[in-house]
Amino acid sequence: MINHPAGPPTHSTVDLDDDSPPGSGRKPAPLPARRPCPLRSHPRLARLTVLLAAFVCAACGLVYELELVALGDYLLGDTVTLTSVVLSVMVFAMGLGSLLAKRLTRHPATAFALVECALALTGGLSVLVLYSCWAWIGRYQAAIVGLTCLIGILIGAEIPLLMTLIQRIRREEAGRAAADLFAADYVGALIGGLAFPFLILPGLGPGTGALVTGAVNAVAGAAVVLWLFREEPAPRIRLLLWAGCGLVLAVLAGAAAGSDAIERAARRALYGADIRDATRSRHQEIVLAGPVDGPLRLYLDGRLAVCGPDEYRGSEALVHPAMAAGPDARVLLLGGGDGLALREVLRHGGVRSVRIVDTDPELTRLARTDPGLAALTGRSLDDPRVRTTVADPMEWLRRDTTADRAYDVVLADLPAPADGGPVKYHSQEFYGLTARLLSPGGRIAVRAGGDLTSLWPVESGLRATGLRTVPYAVQGGATASCRPGAPGAAQHFLLASAEQPALALAPDAPPPRALTPDTLRTTSTQLTALRPARSPAAFTLLGPR
Repeated sequence: MINHPAGPPTHSTVDLDDDSPPGSGRKPAPLPARRPCPLRSHPRLARLTVLLAAFVCAACGLVYELELVALGDYLLGDTVTLTSVVLSVMVFAMGLGSLLAKRLTRHPATAFALVECALALTGGLSVLVLYSCWAWIGRYQAAIVGLTCLIGILIGAEIPLLMTLIQRIRREEAGRAAADLFAADYVGALIGGLAFPFLILPGLGPGTGALVTGAVNAVAGAAVVLWLFREEPAPRIRLLLWAGCGLVLAVLAGAAAGSDAIERAARRALYGADIRDATRSRHQEIVLAGPVDGPLRLYLDGRLAVCGPDEYRGSEALVHPAMAAGPDARVLLLGGGDGLALREVLRHGGVRSVRIVDTDPELTRLARTDPGLAALTGRSLDDPRVRTTVADPMEWLRRDTTADRAYDVVLADLPAPADGGPVKYHSQEFYGLTARLLSPGGRIAVRAGGDLTSLWPVESGLRATGLRTVPYAVQGGATASCRPGAPGAAQHFLLASAEQPALALAPDAPPPRALTPDTLRTTSTQLTALRPARSPAAFTLLGPR
């Protein structure tokens, strides 16, 4: 830092709004002759206050960005695409905002207060606006790009204005001032990035978290600068700025008070008036709808995952062929936290233990506590043979691939990529970890979706681990009664084991409603005839999507 003589700094009232570098010979324009903030007589402390404001504003800016990514992931279900769009648009908009801020540096304190008020309002309301667009308009892709661009422009305008304000307090070399300012900015971004997943998201949720962040932004940005540089704006302008800051805080407080009502109205528009339960966990939004005496509908992140009258088709097709092909004493169910596939597993008399590994405990809680859903599952989750582990299935497989944990049957009750499921749960790496848990003669059954485009890459992944496979299907869509689909829709599955598996039904369980030995063999023959002569590449964690 440049040393200065004792006493009040000679440049404490200098305005660098003419964009001339120190020592250029051009005389900077003086600030208006008004009484400055007493803190300005202590340049180090005043400068630290501005850097602290930059720190908080940077943390808030990154939280806005992460809020959009998190909610967009709920809505779009494609984290990679969504994150790429948000990051690229945000960085571009920040550059644009920095260019636009050059025109605002003649009155940096006033401009910074306006920018922070606008950023607090836009960022604070962004989640509610995006959720409302998704619920009522449906054009949330354009909304998320527009919000990201606007927030990025406002964030980008902060650094030039803050640099000017720091130089007003005490003139110093541009490189040293930029180093301090960017250090505060980057450390603030670090704190905001860490606070979001560990404090804001689990404690407040995306909507309330964004509103609280907006309030902090308004106070730390607009209020601090208006107080510290209160001599810049004329009294009337200063009064309007303070009133604007208060209005922003009032709007955010009102939005926070009404956010529950907005969310309830949006859910009624999406799911109907018969919502039984609605929960947003760390992993997804879970909504259970349906009348007490009518068919239940389970939505995960806005997608219809379970329709009561139709769910048995997929649950039976996943479970019964695998259970009939050999021993079935020990069963591993990856996913299946709703308890529906588990219901079918427990109908087999040879089952001694079942381990469920599911990411979201809220789904399991709902399946236990809602009377309608619990009745649909046959209260399977309360069976003493069942043990539930809350963990990501792939991470659990990496930790627990030991010889004393061999399973006779592994059921991957996970949505296929064609149905919106993550690729990693159908990758070659995932199946390699799964195959290591099979006992001699063990089998794996997986959902391959309703589209043939994902059936063959999934089969390639299973075969790459040394397993032999057989495809089969069950007629009827998984949600046809609640949301009619294409005529003749079918759900595809794969059964795999070290030896060529045979399709059959076990005699120690009640006959399934959707399956017979003949339909299993017929669908298998039909799909085998459609298998490509050259098998497509398996899904991999590093492969193309």
